[in-house]
Amino acid sequence: MSDTDAEHLTRADGAVIVPAAVAGDVLRALVRDLTARVRADGGEVTPGVRRLLYALHTAAQHAEMFDSVTAPFDSSATGTPPRTSGTVSVAEAAALMGCTTRHVRALIAAGRLPAERVGARVWAIDTDALHHYRHHRGERAA
Repeated sequence: MSDTDAEHLTRADGAVIVPAAVAGDVLRALVRDLTARVRADGGEVTPGVRRLLYALHTAAQHAEMFDSVTAPFDSSATGTPPRTSGTVSVAEAAALMGCTTRHVRALIAAGRLPAERVGARVWAIDTDALHHYRHHRGERAA
């Protein structure tokens, strides 16, 4: 990447623009690193980082929707491998919710968070269900 490319991705205030085409890759890398950090030292994800992760997730979803309209059979438009649209992993859900993967797995086991098993220990969590749980979980207690 040249200096000119980097300048196009940096705003005057120092903010970095993450293109939607790479947002999913950036999100996965951050979630992997944050999950390892939380496991290693019990660190907590700050609200600002949670907002960033949610924004990256939204951008990645937007890129997937754009690809499905413009190039439904060609994943080279984003440079990422095809993913099941509308799902997140347990680690991604935990990062977005600011909790542990263990808590997310407990929610799945209790039936409070719908998910589909896609591997021995891999779950695909519907993003709409996750969004609904995150924004309406207090209504059950009320």
